[in-house]
Amino acid sequence: MAKLTLEEWIARLKKNKSFQHNAAAVVDLPAKPGDYEDYPSWVDARLQNVLIKRGMERLYKHQAQAVRFIRNGQDVVLVTPTASGKTLCYNLPVLQRILEEPETRALYMFPTKALAQDQMHEAHSLIGDLQADIKTYTYDGDTPDDARQAIRRQGHIVVTNPDMLHAGILPHHTKWQKLFMNLKYIVIDELHIYRGIFGSHFANVIRRLIRICRFYGANPVFICCSATVANPREHAEKILERKVALLDKSGAPTAAKTFILYNPPIVNRELGIRQSAMTPARKIASDLIANDIQTIVFATSRLNVEVLTKYLKDKFTKQKPLDDHFVTGYRGGYLPNLRREIENGLRTREVMGVVSTNALELGIDIGNLEACIMAGYPGSIASTRQQAGRAGRRSGQSLAILIARSNPLDQFIMENPDYFFALSPEHCRINPDNLLILLHHIKSAAFELPFEKGEKFGSENLEEFLQYLEEKGVLHKSDDRWHWAAESYPADEVSLRSINPENIVVVDATDAGKHKVIAEVDWDSAFTALHEDAIYMMESEQYHVDKLDLPGKKAYVRKVDVDYYTDAMTYTNVRVIDSFDKHKDTGAIVEHGEVQVVRKVVGYKKIKFYTSENLGYGDVNLPEKDMHTTSYWFTIPRDRLRKLNFSPEEVIDGLTGLAYTLHHLSAMFLMADSHDIDRSLGDKSGEWFVSQGKTGRVITTFANGQREVTGGKDGIRIDEFDPTIFIFDSYPGGIGFSELLYREHENLLAAAKTLIEKCPCAYGCPSCVGPTLEVGKSAKEIVPKIIDLVLTTS
Repeated sequence: MAKLTLEEWIARLKKNKSFQHNAAAVVDLPAKPGDYEDYPSWVDARLQNVLIKRGMERLYKHQAQAVRFIRNGQDVVLVTPTASGKTLCYNLPVLQRILEEPETRALYMFPTKALAQDQMHEAHSLIGDLQADIKTYTYDGDTPDDARQAIRRQGHIVVTNPDMLHAGILPHHTKWQKLFMNLKYIVIDELHIYRGIFGSHFANVIRRLIRICRFYGANPVFICCSATVANPREHAEKILERKVALLDKSGAPTAAKTFILYNPPIVNRELGIRQSAMTPARKIASDLIANDIQTIVFATSRLNVEVLTKYLKDKFTKQKPLDDHFVTGYRGGYLPNLRREIENGLRTREVMGVVSTNALELGIDIGNLEACIMAGYPGSIASTRQQAGRAGRRSGQSLAILIARSNPLDQFIMENPDYFFALSPEHCRINPDNLLILLHHIKSAAFELPFEKGEKFGSENLEEFLQYLEEKGVLHKSDDRWHWAAESYPADEVSLRSINPENIVVVDATDAGKHKVIAEVDWDSAFTALHEDAIYMMESEQYHVDKLDLPGKKAYVRKVDVDYYTDAMTYTNVRVIDSFDKHKDTGAIVEHGEVQVVRKVVGYKKIKFYTSENLGYGDVNLPEKDMHTTSYWFTIPRDRLRKLNFSPEEVIDGLTGLAYTLHHLSAMFLMADSHDIDRSLGDKSGEWFVSQGKTGRVITTFANGQREVTGGKDGIRIDEFDPTIFIFDSYPGGIGFSELLYREHENLLAAAKTLIEKCPCAYGCPSCVGPTLEVGKSAKEIVPKIIDLVLTTS
């Protein structure tokens, strides 16, 4: 049978009545011509000729504006779509300056090693064509020791990542004198990635970088590039702590794209259950790949990546048994060599289908992908646009399909497609003066250079921190200067991306005599992915976890062939430490402040492949993890809840459903990623909380420090407590979301009530208050009544 082109495949899809019935929107975005300008007169003829030979006969308008600003010493932030030529905006002025003044140095920073390697090859290729004596190197954890000295001495352009700058360059700045004394440009790519905890750490790394530049008499120009976000200039200025020019009008041409929002059919109308997003994702991807249409599928979790990869490999391995990488997975945790192999396979079209987490969302060059399928809303408009932009970067026609899950956020988008296409993307929020983060970086900065009396570092009172560290014996004060006095190496004590810098190494022990490392998993994810008896999936292969050795930071696994995967179950308990602000002008006490959050993995479910049938449960015995963060919460006095004509267990169902709805809607209200916040239902003192057990909701109480599950309907004593719903920041120390939710309390509850009342399900479903198996059949009826109680004063 003849294979279809993408245009023919889309035309056939548009005639498919059953697909169209579930398509919430089919939008054909037309191609747009480019807006061009001539090269500035100061561009070196050699450089201009190389660019013209590469097909860049003129500059896009935004490129011409950018190089003018940069040439004039202005810090800039560029916000233009994927594949709009942002790389040239910094390569051109940097190479021009090096051709004019060979001592010039530039530092390029990318959030991942893969992106750094990719961009280094791009610059290397351009310099090769230029035939100039300009040295470009990557400097990361994989750089051999014998190469490091040459890079420090000779590198005109040093390409690195924030982690290496933090731990490998700044603490050893005396070895990098040549770079810092001649540093004229600092490029920060993918600026939108630096938000939340990572962004807060990164802003402090930039403070340290600027401090060292100042010490060496350098004042480099910052060139920032970002995906489309709501506050690019504000975000750049918060990170750099200096004024920045914004360039956000793209002059690049864009190819035609068909963008489809697809809502899987309802399979149980009474319960409001929709078909899993994985099912249409599998079928559509299979059909596209079978027609030689190169396709990327984005899944919302590592587990979903592995499950989808297995389904697609099962189909195509029968047809191409010798080609293991015809369809493949790609995610964090894969070892670097395998990731490079997959990236190269995508460029050469040996890999026709790839299933990825957001690891491939960034600008790594993976060639001419034609179709992008998103199995679930990625959590933010910015990420959705980045993922959709991975298809059609160079081809004439491309396709993007967003397949909804059954949660309120995905369903809100399906119900409001016009809102989705017109929506401004999310704000990037950071809190660089988070006390824990700030303290870490003050220690690192003091190790690098002594602090002078009167010096500034952030907006907090620096001298208080220095005096505290002096009392702890970490710093020594002499003549109004604070010097590092400890033997430890402070940059090693903190990971920029998480609170715990450790990783767990996955060791394949299938062959007793030949243990080999097959992957790495970050510390937090190991608790849910590598607990004992978990099925760990890697490149669609299944491994049984025999032992998790947390002190040794190793998980021992062996290859198995089973018909199920595992999904961990956790509980979350929240206790109030301090209330910053509160009001009681409605039927609840509304507050925001500092809380302690305790999480524990308590068990796992065995889920059968293809049918998603629950095959049973297992227990997990791992230590609790706790963090201090900020939260918004409201407490409903028990005497008000008694006015509801429902049993105590039904009230608990209603409160559980309300927490579920508020969690999902909060992400939309904040214009934030849904992973940035979490929820809990319990008591302010942390004496009890509600969690999901094997047989439904359970109340967990703490007596004499012991956790006791009082269970189901028999143990619920709602009349003894004032229940509290918490929506808290997922990052230690918080990054400011909870205060915004506190201010939006009434609007948030009103929006929740509207969403629930408009939902067509009978008793509650994943699109409103949560699945009835989790929140009971009364939740949908009770939640609006609870909201009315909360919003009224009498």
